[in-house]
Amino acid sequence: MFFPTLLHNFLTRSAGLYPDKTALVCDENRLTYKALDRLSGQLCYAFLDMGVNRQDRIVIFLDNSVESVISLYGILKAGCAYITVNGSMKARQLNYILRDSGARMLITHVDKARVAEDAVAGLDTACKVLWIGKTDGIPGKLSSISCEWDAVFSNVNQDEKQSVSNRKDQPLADKTGQNCIDLDLASLIYTSGSTADPKGVMSSHRNVISAAQSIIQYLENRSDDIIIDVLPLSFDYGLYQVIMSVIFGGTVVLEKNFLFLHKVLKTIEKERVTGFPIVPTIVAMLLGMRDLKKYDFNSLRYMTNTGAALPVEHIRRIRTLFPHIKFYSMFGLTECKRVCYLPPEELDRRPSSVGKAMPNCEVFILDENGNEVAPGEVGELVVRGSNVMRGYWNAPELTAKTYRPGRFPDEKVLYSGDYFRKDEEGFLYFLGRKDDMIKSKGERVSPKEVENTICGIEGVAEAAVIGVPDEILGMAIKAFVVPVKGSKLTDKTVLKHCLNNLETFKVPKYVILINSLPRTPNGKIDKKALAKE
Repeated sequence: MFFPTLLHNFLTRSAGLYPDKTALVCDENRLTYKALDRLSGQLCYAFLDMGVNRQDRIVIFLDNSVESVISLYGILKAGCAYITVNGSMKARQLNYILRDSGARMLITHVDKARVAEDAVAGLDTACKVLWIGKTDGIPGKLSSISCEWDAVFSNVNQDEKQSVSNRKDQPLADKTGQNCIDLDLASLIYTSGSTADPKGVMSSHRNVISAAQSIIQYLENRSDDIIIDVLPLSFDYGLYQVIMSVIFGGTVVLEKNFLFLHKVLKTIEKERVTGFPIVPTIVAMLLGMRDLKKYDFNSLRYMTNTGAALPVEHIRRIRTLFPHIKFYSMFGLTECKRVCYLPPEELDRRPSSVGKAMPNCEVFILDENGNEVAPGEVGELVVRGSNVMRGYWNAPELTAKTYRPGRFPDEKVLYSGDYFRKDEEGFLYFLGRKDDMIKSKGERVSPKEVENTICGIEGVAEAAVIGVPDEILGMAIKAFVVPVKGSKLTDKTVLKHCLNNLETFKVPKYVILINSLPRTPNGKIDKKALAKE
């Protein structure tokens, strides 16, 4: 019996089990598993013809699209590692990632030619560009290191483009010698940190598969699940929806983004979607809609949230809107993908909890001396498991600080940099990033607690809390509050509520009413931008 050990093995397996089943829906395109397997295989051979080698890095600089998913699996089949970056990334950031990763190739669309040209310029190593779209207007300086997407598939019979490869089904290892094992690098996910430059989190095939299978297990995914993915594939939460679906043989409906929420909701109805991964921004948008009843959500089986914890009041209201679905509150970070989840049946009892460790994962809450803290006490979350990634690319000092020796010989555990506490029953509660915690009047304040309190006020749509320097307090608490449209909310209302519901040292010194909160491309609140307000 064949047991897949590499990510792309699961695509080949699903193509064998469900050849004519729809694997991917995007815009007007619908790809079967057989088509996705064959097209990614064709792209793999093109990569090899271009001279890529095992473990080379290839950057996917695309918006959510069919081509981005084909590229993902074509890269893996070629024995290389993928780097997914946001389609709106600027040239300076892209140049840094290309330079830092030593990428051999960049896959992008011609409408991003100006950014790509500026990003590739000045690289120390050659980086070929694979263009999607007509290349007539591509700058001359890039033409010598360019190739066209359409040319890759030019020898595929156009009448059977989605299902036939001229390479047949010969095993890739036999043809290419790209004999990867599960310890090989599968991906680099670049994430911004406290420093100016992003850091690349290294994930092996084993890391990604382990994390995905654990999530599949507790979500109880099955082959008839249809997942709508409105999050960018540069965001691991969005990317894993594709990876997980291919593993269990489901269908992914890939959207460009979630900004046009009415279109997303119509798609859920049309495609009979069963799974809807969300972030707090989407929840805030849903809660602000007044015509949700016109959509048919009977097919929805579950919703998930991670990336940032939801305010308790938002959880209560979303549960009221969708009483028939299972709602999973989860916590994770790029360095280990996912850590814990709260079983839906526990949501009403402990709505502010993010649950317990997911299957095949172990967590501890440790104090500054490395000792486990008692229930109710605050400490740093430490994660142990095969979902823990290998470290940071080109950053040995940062890796040594974050990935430290564990309790057993030759193992590394992840020090998350997040403050947590647990209750008497072992359920976990996220308090905030170490860097985000506010030291005011000599006391440590969790921004999350203050945000939860403010979001409990009638007329509040969203809230974000940061610390700002203060000569007397050390750090003063500053709250940015988005009122519900038409609300008569005032800053005095917010302060009065906080005074009545929080300890004095947790009450904001400043309350700023704002029309909207700045967002990162992943939909998270951008607190760095707020700090400049």
